[in-house]
Amino acid sequence: MSSKGLSNRIKLSSYDDMFSAENDGNATAEAKLVEGQIVEIPLSELHTFENHPFRVVDDENMEEMVESVKEYGVLVPAIARPRAEGGYELISGHRRKHASELAGKDTMPVIVRDCDNDEAVVIMVDANIQREDILVSERAKAYQMKYEAMKHQGKAQGISLKTMSEQAGESMKTIQRLICIASLDEKLLAMVDEKKLGLRQGVDLSFIPQEQQKIVYEVISEMGVSLSQEQSARIKESSRKGYLNADFLKDYLSEKKPKPRKVVFNQKKLDNYFTPDMSNEDIEELIVKLLDEWKEKGEPR
Repeated sequence: MSSKGLSNRIKLSSYDDMFSAENDGNATAEAKLVEGQIVEIPLSELHTFENHPFRVVDDENMEEMVESVKEYGVLVPAIARPRAEGGYELISGHRRKHASELAGKDTMPVIVRDCDNDEAVVIMVDANIQREDILVSERAKAYQMKYEAMKHQGKAQGISLKTMSEQAGESMKTIQRLICIASLDEKLLAMVDEKKLGLRQGVDLSFIPQEQQKIVYEVISEMGVSLSQEQSARIKESSRKGYLNADFLKDYLSEKKPKPRKVVFNQKKLDNYFTPDMSNEDIEELIVKLLDEWKEKGEPR
């Protein structure tokens, strides 16, 4: 869902409705009665969205937000929905709630929406996914949640990925890879965040069972190695064929590979043997042909 689509669906109340004294006396009751209006709700009645994938951290940005809340209050209302067990589930606004708590506030402005789980997930992800400070793991889990929600809404897999790509401005392939790594063991996923494990390597490892992922993490951590794409593909294959274990991994990752040969010819020397109209490919082909003939005659001792 694009930000434009989201804004069309959320109808804000008028300025008088937002700051009317009528909201002061019984904010919770008012929120239950009026769909889509902005009301002040006690922070104690606002609960975290289930499986919320985005961190709320006390960093420099949070300090700035706290100072802003102290001086001006929360300028952009949060979005929440009523809970069957009482109170409200925050869909968007977890950082604003935390900043309000640190600023010593008791309430914050909230737009109350009555929406199902899938709709709530889509709104929650769209409200956060464009932030610049989110981790790869957060994007992965958020995309996975939105993808599943869109499938529940009856959208085909290809259409869901295409829609998500258009809305987020990321390629379908990148989103597909991120959705894959969302199922990685948490420690391996943390390695992706820390750039100790590449995204494509993470995708390979996401196809092996969780117990084997734990083994992979333990072995590469113990050995202090970084996996290449070739190695992660081999690990995935060994899991598929049933011989992936700690001993195999240690032996495989300990193998010393020969250094690739790279021969560079002096240009002046080459000019003595090849005409200027010959391309690099022509020269290489001729050299290999001459070496083959030399080999057939028998290598000199």
